[in-house]
Amino acid sequence: MSEIGSGMTQHRTRTGLAVPELGFGTAQFGNLFRETSDEDSAAAVESAWESGIRYFDTAPHYGLGLSERRLGAALAGLPRDEYVLSTKVGKLLVEDANGVSRMDDEGFVVETTLRRRWDYSRDGVLRSLEGSLERLGVDRVDIVYLHDPDDHWAEASTTGFAALAELRDQGVVGAIGAGMNQSAMLARFVRETDVDLVMCAGRYTLLEQGAEDDLLPAALERGVGVVAAGVYNSGLLSRPRPPADAQYDYADAPAEMLDRANRIADVCEAHGLTLPEVATVFARRHPAVVSTVLGLRTPEQVAGAIDRFAVEVPDALWRDLESAGLLRRTAAAES
Repeated sequence: MSEIGSGMTQHRTRTGLAVPELGFGTAQFGNLFRETSDEDSAAAVESAWESGIRYFDTAPHYGLGLSERRLGAALAGLPRDEYVLSTKVGKLLVEDANGVSRMDDEGFVVETTLRRRWDYSRDGVLRSLEGSLERLGVDRVDIVYLHDPDDHWAEASTTGFAALAELRDQGVVGAIGAGMNQSAMLARFVRETDVDLVMCAGRYTLLEQGAEDDLLPAALERGVGVVAAGVYNSGLLSRPRPPADAQYDYADAPAEMLDRANRIADVCEAHGLTLPEVATVFARRHPAVVSTVLGLRTPEQVAGAIDRFAVEVPDALWRDLESAGLLRRTAAAES
């Protein structure tokens, strides 16, 4: 594989796949919460490429295939060996039995005849990946994650994982894992299966560090890379000051979370930095974290992400947050 991620650090998985330290999450390409245009999506990828971003993440779930189609169109013509591409399986897209088209009810502004069906069987995994390849317009993806198997541990950890392991062993994919909005089950995947990577969304952020109780120590012990996603906690940390109607875990933020975010912002401002700048930098302090994936929608957001990712946060800021009880004192992050 050619050099990936101009000027960016890369971390190699146990299989040898090089994963850039900054990734582009494309849920917004699936019209998450509001519509995005094809033009903005293409321009965002072009801007990311020019900035040196070489890791792109998507999923069938994002807009019922719309994200994958838009990402594939935006990547078309770019050298395939120069970027890492990940998608997910477990939420198989199937046609509505009656051919009825309706608006999606899971946060994506799309109208389609496609529906999601939980399926971690071998056939479901293979069919899902085949559909993703077709929508993306590529002959391979580099990383495949089991997507949100919260209520499906038995099937996902057996038939689902076995199907991905088979693809990895055949050299069809470079690395396999699971992606979730919780850390406890991800820790089980790390301890009880042979995953290479896990994507943890929202559980290791400047706002909350629950993944330190289970996932991160297990990942360090087993040599499994952690990809940190959802670092703004659904938007709560995405502005210098969170608005009263800020979202947390895809719902209205509780008052105590709003208060905590504002107190963290106070400390950031005292050091001349903003809440989103420090939130962007935070996750990669931990040695288990190999990449940070940021959800982006437009070229302007890409430029902002690049700037925030390059910010240098003084050790004094972390110490002040710890002293105020707003950040755990973590020996692993200091190593």
